[in-house]
Amino acid sequence: MLRPSKKLALALEAIIDIAVHGAAEPVQSQAIGERLNLPRRYLEQVMQQLVRAGILKGIRGPRGGYRLARERRRISVADIVRVVDEPVDGDASALTSSSALGRDVMDPFWTGLEKDFLAQLEEVTVDDLCAHVLPLKDTRAKGEKGADLDFSI
Repeated sequence: MLRPSKKLALALEAIIDIAVHGAAEPVQSQAIGERLNLPRRYLEQVMQQLVRAGILKGIRGPRGGYRLARERRRISVADIVRVVDEPVDGDASALTSSSALGRDVMDPFWTGLEKDFLAQLEEVTVDDLCAHVLPLKDTRAKGEKGADLDFSI
C-alpha cells in the first residue's frame, strides 16, 4: 500500500497544528513538537523547507514562531507534497527502470498514477483537513481513546 513518507506526514500535521493554533500569535516549534511528540531539531528542518517554499512564514524573536503564509483554504495538500517530497537531485523520475519493459510500461504507469494522485490532492486544502479537527476534539473530550488532543478553533 502506498503511504506518505514520515516527512510528509510530519509536514501535514505541523501545518494543521499551526492552522488550528496560530490564529492569535505565531506558533512556536517547541509547542508543535510537544503536541506532535516530535524532536524539535527534525521538525525545524521541515518547517524551514516550508518557509522557503512560501507555505509558512517564520517570525523571529522571543514571541516568534510560525504562521501560514496564505489562507488555509489556499494551501492544497498537493502544494505541501511538492515541497516535502521533491525528487532528490532534481531527478523527476526516481523510479526510472533500467529495463525496456520498465521504461515502456511501468514508468509511464507510475508517472500517470502520480499525476492523478496529485490532481486529487490539489482538491484537498488545509482548511478541509482542519474541518476534521473539531469533531475529533468533541469525540475525544467525551473520554474516548486519545483524549489528550488539545485543539481549539
